[in-house]
Amino acid sequence: MKLAVTYDEGNVFQHFGKTTQFKIFEIRDNKIVDSECIGTNGQGHGSLGKFLKDQGIDALICGGIGAGAREILKENNIAIYGSVQGKVDEVVQKFLSHSLIYSTDASCNHHGDDHKCHH
Repeated sequence: MKLAVTYDEGNVFQHFGKTTQFKIFEIRDNKIVDSECIGTNGQGHGSLGKFLKDQGIDALICGGIGAGAREILKENNIAIYGSVQGKVDEVVQKFLSHSLIYSTDASCNHHGDDHKCHH
């Protein structure tokens, strides 16, 4: 399985649509066999779903994510583990041990605060 995590200086980035990097983990037999950080090449919001699909991603861990992006990921059969905070490597260990606290219906929590996410 391939797992992508929104990434910013070692932490889970809190706005999926504006992430500039993902840390990608290849997992076999519930163990990390490879990981790398990849840039999004300036892509954002709607195009990130296709970007992740093209990378062969099966699941995403992120902070906030808008409804439009959630739908695109679901259409591409990418599982979403949202509303996650913390250090990326620690979060992935929690994911592997089935102790990660997350929401499958995470949202971009700053909508309506004079911020337009355009999801």
